[in-house]
Amino acid sequence: MSQFSDLNLNPILLAAVQKMGYDSATEVQTRVIPVAMGGQDVMVSSQTGSGKTAAFLLPILHQIMDAKELEEKSAPEERPAPRKGRRGRQPAYKMPAPHAIVMCPTRELALQVAQEAILLKGTHRDFRVATVVGGMPYGRQIRELQNVTLLVATPGRLIDLYKQREISFDNVHFFIADEADRMLDMGFSEDLETLHKSCINNRQTLMFSATFPPKVMRLAEGMMNHPLRIEISPKDTINKNITQILHWADGREHQKKLLFHWLENAKIDQTVVFVPTQIDAEEIADELKEMGLSVDYLHGGMQQRVRNRCLDNLRRGKIKILVATDVAARGIDVETITHVFNVGVPRQPEDYVHRIGRTGRAGREGTAVTFVHFKDKRLLDAVEDFIQLEIKANVIEGLEPKKEPLRGAPRGGRRRPGGGAGRRSDSRGGRREGSSRRTEGRGDRDRNRAPRGEGRRSESRNERRSTTDRNSRPSRRSSNRSTAV
Repeated sequence: MSQFSDLNLNPILLAAVQKMGYDSATEVQTRVIPVAMGGQDVMVSSQTGSGKTAAFLLPILHQIMDAKELEEKSAPEERPAPRKGRRGRQPAYKMPAPHAIVMCPTRELALQVAQEAILLKGTHRDFRVATVVGGMPYGRQIRELQNVTLLVATPGRLIDLYKQREISFDNVHFFIADEADRMLDMGFSEDLETLHKSCINNRQTLMFSATFPPKVMRLAEGMMNHPLRIEISPKDTINKNITQILHWADGREHQKKLLFHWLENAKIDQTVVFVPTQIDAEEIADELKEMGLSVDYLHGGMQQRVRNRCLDNLRRGKIKILVATDVAARGIDVETITHVFNVGVPRQPEDYVHRIGRTGRAGREGTAVTFVHFKDKRLLDAVEDFIQLEIKANVIEGLEPKKEPLRGAPRGGRRRPGGGAGRRSDSRGGRREGSSRRTEGRGDRDRNRAPRGEGRRSESRNERRSTTDRNSRPSRRSSNRSTAV
């Protein structure tokens, strides 16, 4: 593990990182930053919580800042031009032209990335960060684009603005795709290709993804020039400060009793409870409110301003418990979250890693508790194979399951034992929300919940894809194979 001081970062960036309390770089940061600073295209396989956001932001910010400083030194001293034309005339409008674009699958993740970029840019004055996401007013976002340097966006809204000639990509030199596999799962493949091809002067492309299945590899080959491929093992991305605990449950009601026991008895600062569906989020939150607990819920069927207010209340400590679905919860980064509870096992093993990564942040201890119905044993097996760890089952006295399934041998090799003590615990310590299609907001519709029969059925149903002219400019690059590291 390297120190940030060893990575030859711009002094402004190094000061900002140290101000944020970080000295040592994570594995993904140590391996990606030096290569990316040299201008190499990079494909990175890394999980959420591994420090990947800083791994792509720091080298891009470094290159842009260095280029600005060089330009200032080499530029001749300019004298103010004499005034021409009528008095009080406004200067000519200049179309926004960012230097770098970061693409994200969801609004919450885009806002989180933008916030981290603002912190990392530190005291640099001539550097503006802006976001373009669905579900927010067009006018305000267009105004915020003026003089933008780094743009963080979701594909649908950015396509809209580009088609309406509200933004120029002629000055884009850096293109980053974060969580590329999720963007493809949500149907953004064509949008990504169109946006990338429109950046005719792009010099460097970085792609981050939890996994690189064939469809992501095909996208990368069309967008990247001899990329270096860096793989970070999933087991190495799970924070060692997180204790993982498993409880077998006989059914939904048993899962809820186990959850309520933990929430009433464990020493919890703040917590996130992950549930499968929007209806689950609302129902469980209502039951917890009846118990007198400080709680709110978050899901994709809520209007964007309500979701933003909910997340802000969590960050400010105004609520103790947040009951959330996977899609809506992406972007939660609150250091005081001590516990994460999974009511059921996520269908994608990568989502489990993302969920438990909400706790144990900034060097703190965290606890991740999963309540597993017997019928979901195969999903649990997939998670354990993915993280290469067997999560030991705990039992709460008085809430024992009627049976416990046999734990079969892992499909992908031997799992390491661990993830919580296998003992009795005396502390507490519908419909599934879709994530296979788009989850970006449909324009600026002002609603608290999606209409029945649409967004309530699936998160992705109330996120529509924006139409765009597919006749884009020719690509700068041809398909190339990646070099694995």
